[in-house]
Amino acid sequence: METTDVIVIGAGFAGLVAARELGRSGHAVIVLEARDRVGGRTWTDHVLGHDLELGGTWVHWIQPHVWAEIARYGRRIVRSPVAEEAYWLGAGDAPRKGTLDDFLSLIDDGQRRIVEDALTAIPRAIDPTVGSITELDGQSLQQRIDDLNLDDEARSANESVWVGHVNAPLKSVGLSSALRWASATGGHWPLMHEASATYRVAGGMSAFSAAIAADVSGDIRLNSTVTAIDHHKNGATVTLSDGGEIRARRVVMTLPVNAVDTIAVTPALPGVWRQANRERVASQGIKVWIKVRGRLPRFFAYASQHHPISVLKSEFIEEDHSILVGFGPDHAAIDVTSIEQVQAALSVWRDDLEVLGVAAHDWMKDPLSQNTWMTHRPGQLTRDLPQLQLADGVLHFAGCDTADLWGGFIDGAIESGLREARLVSAALAG
Repeated sequence: METTDVIVIGAGFAGLVAARELGRSGHAVIVLEARDRVGGRTWTDHVLGHDLELGGTWVHWIQPHVWAEIARYGRRIVRSPVAEEAYWLGAGDAPRKGTLDDFLSLIDDGQRRIVEDALTAIPRAIDPTVGSITELDGQSLQQRIDDLNLDDEARSANESVWVGHVNAPLKSVGLSSALRWASATGGHWPLMHEASATYRVAGGMSAFSAAIAADVSGDIRLNSTVTAIDHHKNGATVTLSDGGEIRARRVVMTLPVNAVDTIAVTPALPGVWRQANRERVASQGIKVWIKVRGRLPRFFAYASQHHPISVLKSEFIEEDHSILVGFGPDHAAIDVTSIEQVQAALSVWRDDLEVLGVAAHDWMKDPLSQNTWMTHRPGQLTRDLPQLQLADGVLHFAGCDTADLWGGFIDGAIESGLREARLVSAALAG
């Protein structure tokens, strides 16, 4: 039977960074990736005539771990277009049109009040479960907005903004998601929004992850699906779908919370993982790229959390077409492969958009992810996060679901990979 020092399960950013660092520490590493590519929930695909990000996209220099990797590999960032027009739904879903400044003026008071206690709830963003968040974590984001008693116009606009960020109905999402992201940006809500959805990596995320993969000294084996892990105090045996087995002294799992039950683990995963897996995390939405006819003025649009596409914005403007990207809170509410359904969803804002094509990957239906990006349900953050970071004997856990600073982001995945590489290396040295 083949043996190695460490098996890393998953070749997303967390797994690649962990494998790279372990290899640099002199350990033999094998990365097992079920997909036919590296990158995990980041994926640049050439569709609709463009290189489009079907998964994680935006980064920012305020995110220290991803920015260090961007600098390390000489990547550049590109800004998404600044909107010339804004569309949103007001009271009673009445359509509105204005400028970027009009919309920002409408949401300013509400956005500030939603996260005004971020720095008392989470005084140090690197310790997201310490502070008054322990008392607030049971609240949903919807409860916080309800408590503000905003007028109907401001309420509709503020809800729509947060639906775009959390990719789920607001009643399902913990207030903790808003507060920890705001804490990470010093309580400054405009910077939090900028960090979440403004700058993308030039050349694409797939090329970025491939650059990290090229620095991994061990094997990266694609199309290698892990079905079982049998671990004990001296090591573990990992079984693949083809029946092959590999023994290792340590194993690093990087699967999201929602997908860890796709691997049979003996002894069973710790109770915190099993409970979180049963509950699922809050995110359950969609991301869809849309090609429409004509060169359009750059715009963004917000609808409510009850619409299948709640956020829409321009990303690429060409002479004869425009490429838009949309997000919605419920993947079951729309077939993102259907031009007809996407066309109907856009009509809530404007009837002059002719959809020529769509492209998307339903991450909720993908057995290797079963969610988009981590947004906690009420109570999950403070109850689960510290325990999700703990090793179970020789079994370690990485991935953006286990990050402290930017949980749910690429930065968080990298943070977790660095953390577990250090812990595994120390354990092997001991």
